[in-house]
Amino acid sequence: MVRVHRLFALLLAGIVAISLTACNPGQFRKDNAQVPRFVYSVVIDPKTFNEVLSEESPNVFTLISEGLVAQNGVTGELEPGLAESWEISEDNLKIVFTLRDGLRWSDGEPLTADDFVFTYNDIIFNLEIPTSTRDVLRVGDKGLLPEVAKLDNRRIQFMLPEPFAPFMRIAGSISPMPQHVLADSIRQKGSEGKPLFLSTWDSSTNPQSVVCNGPYQLSSYVPGQRVVFKRNPHYWRKDEQGNQQPYIEEIVWEIVENPNASLAQFRSGGLDVVAIPPNDFQLLKREEDRGDFTIFEGGPAFGTRFITFNLNRGWRNGKPVVDPIKSAWFTDVKFRQAIAYGIDRDTLLNNLYRGIGEPQHSPISVQSPYYFSPEEGLKTYEYNPDKSRELLTEAGFTYMASGQLVDTKGNPVRFVLITSAESLLGQAIVSQIKRDLEKIGIRVDVQPLSFTVLVDKLDTTLDWDCVFIGFTGGIEPNSGANIWQPEGRLHMFNLASQPGQTPLEGREVYAWEAEIGQLYTQAARELDDEKRKALYAQTQQLTQEYLPVIFMINPLSMAAVRNRVKGVKYTALGRTLWNVYELKLVDGT
Repeated sequence: MVRVHRLFALLLAGIVAISLTACNPGQFRKDNAQVPRFVYSVVIDPKTFNEVLSEESPNVFTLISEGLVAQNGVTGELEPGLAESWEISEDNLKIVFTLRDGLRWSDGEPLTADDFVFTYNDIIFNLEIPTSTRDVLRVGDKGLLPEVAKLDNRRIQFMLPEPFAPFMRIAGSISPMPQHVLADSIRQKGSEGKPLFLSTWDSSTNPQSVVCNGPYQLSSYVPGQRVVFKRNPHYWRKDEQGNQQPYIEEIVWEIVENPNASLAQFRSGGLDVVAIPPNDFQLLKREEDRGDFTIFEGGPAFGTRFITFNLNRGWRNGKPVVDPIKSAWFTDVKFRQAIAYGIDRDTLLNNLYRGIGEPQHSPISVQSPYYFSPEEGLKTYEYNPDKSRELLTEAGFTYMASGQLVDTKGNPVRFVLITSAESLLGQAIVSQIKRDLEKIGIRVDVQPLSFTVLVDKLDTTLDWDCVFIGFTGGIEPNSGANIWQPEGRLHMFNLASQPGQTPLEGREVYAWEAEIGQLYTQAARELDDEKRKALYAQTQQLTQEYLPVIFMINPLSMAAVRNRVKGVKYTALGRTLWNVYELKLVDGT
């Protein structure tokens, strides 16, 4: 499935961690030593085994799914995937993909053009199916969708209403869904009149019933403990000698409950890889030779980490989704700018990231050719509490003798900042934000929530003031269109009503918000890279001027990998497992 920007817990946690309530993964490996097994850990249980409905990262689909094209994790270039070739018409409106001969699903059934047509026309383009993928495929001012048709069993044709520059990178990465398994779930409706597809392959499903096309398939899942993946015998890749890939028989996810355990389990030999938080880098570096592992540094991490305020002025069931008193603060751009000036990112960087990273200023990853840097003129917010107080005063706020900030009606300025309870680093960051904002008279109540509850607030109830969270990143900015288009499913700071939800009344789209969305539309239709860069530069300037999100720190991407694992080509873009089909275990365990 398309790697659109998703809510994520992995980078917020700062480390890939392991559950203490599960049995020791080192013991698990010993008990099953007859099977070559690669073990690592993740921060959350899988939320779904249905890729179209997934909006979280990490997720199982990086191992069990593939699309028409693949992205090289080192160069970022597109390479053949399920499609062996493609042809693009001179007017850039018609793209025809030719599938590899003999593709099969994990259950052995043929994978054909019918599966792709079904995936697009019956699932992604189906307005009864809530999916962010639809947002990033919309073309032009009218938000039209491509026409998808089967030419024969191996050829799929896409017709675009106008040129769409990100098409290959976005549509090419969408993995198909098996028509022979899921067609009935689209046609049949449940008691609430919704397609049964919405409850198909949820996390309570028997993992072995999930049909997929990637290098691995699901084998077992024990909630709160682990997910086990086994090699897909029908995967298409073979090496130059004709040997079936992938080489590693099983991959095991250990599930997070205590982030501090990950490092200890890696050091004791229970894990094959661990993402390195900055505060553990020196410790692991000293142990690199003795511990028989290698530390990889992949450059600045993709993705963003930020706080955002709830700017939604809508009403639901006769009540405003945001307290009108707070809404008046949050929707004042001077208030948001004052917050940005009031957060000491340099201290965040030095104390929590040990100087391993840089302050973040843009929603577009620094490795993207469309990134607009501060050196090129992007506005930044260096720590300046005096500037914060000046802006707040200009906005009509005043200070009491105690130093507490109050609004024009005498209301003390106080709001709730939520973050993931699974993320120790996230909680440390919001604790410093709380201290920083107290210095400019603002009281912040920090509320850690389980990631599931947090997402429900952002996506469904809209009952929140401010959140610290992050999104995954990538090379193509339009992969984040579902964040920046005003009607996008991940447009969390001013989310529109989603299908099946109680409608919002009175929601307002701000002028700057609409302009960003329009610029994304223009940039998607522009085929000249220099002109695209200029358009995305405008979007980045607008986000920094109006601050719908306030960015924090961009750390370096680092991981420690056991030397028993061969073939690693670590980068910030692909990280450890982008070429998982090539990885080998030298000791066979």
